[in-house]
Amino acid sequence: MRVNIFNIYPKEYDNWYEENKFAYLSEIEALKKVIPEKGEGLEIGVGTGRFAQPLRIKTGIDPSSKMLEIAKTRGIKTYLGVGENLPFGDKEFDFILIVITLCFVQNPEQVIRESNRVLKDNGKLIIGIIDKNSYLGKLYQKKKEEGHRFYKKANFYSTEEVIELLKKHNFGKFTFYQTIFKPLEKLNKIEKPKKGYGKGSFVVISARKIKEK
Repeated sequence: MRVNIFNIYPKEYDNWYEENKFAYLSEIEALKKVIPEKGEGLEIGVGTGRFAQPLRIKTGIDPSSKMLEIAKTRGIKTYLGVGENLPFGDKEFDFILIVITLCFVQNPEQVIRESNRVLKDNGKLIIGIIDKNSYLGKLYQKKKEEGHRFYKKANFYSTEEVIELLKKHNFGKFTFYQTIFKPLEKLNKIEKPKKGYGKGSFVVISARKIKEK
């Protein structure tokens, strides 16, 4: 059901980034703080390529074929599939990006497990979330309860919950950035990201895969 929604409304999804330009560009700025300048990257839940393209990530996977059609036009090498079962070999990527996607996957733990598998030792996993305890997180949870077409199937997480999930699957050396400090309708410029979390609605969590002894 969830995938069908994104197949039915790919353009509506993509247009959100035009309608909320300053929020989107603020998120990009926060992600740039932790995206490696070199190395092979993968985006899980690449969608229409809105994040992969400006962050120079060449490979993306998503369960929505209609979204991937748009991602291809943005120069992304696309794979149809889910984060719980990645079609890649062990230790193939230097870094992995998962933006917003975590709240839509069926099994977040399996997605993190698979990310660990395909990451090189000391590789970086970068997760962007709308923190469920933030202003925007609470607004989206209200929309979920009201049956919003995109959010009704979403499960929102707090930054602390994601940290615990990552620790459980052999990730450490955390770095945090946050942005979107105002309601979306009051954003009239790109916000400068700040270190840490707890104030901004959008949180970037960067962690390293710890090499097993």
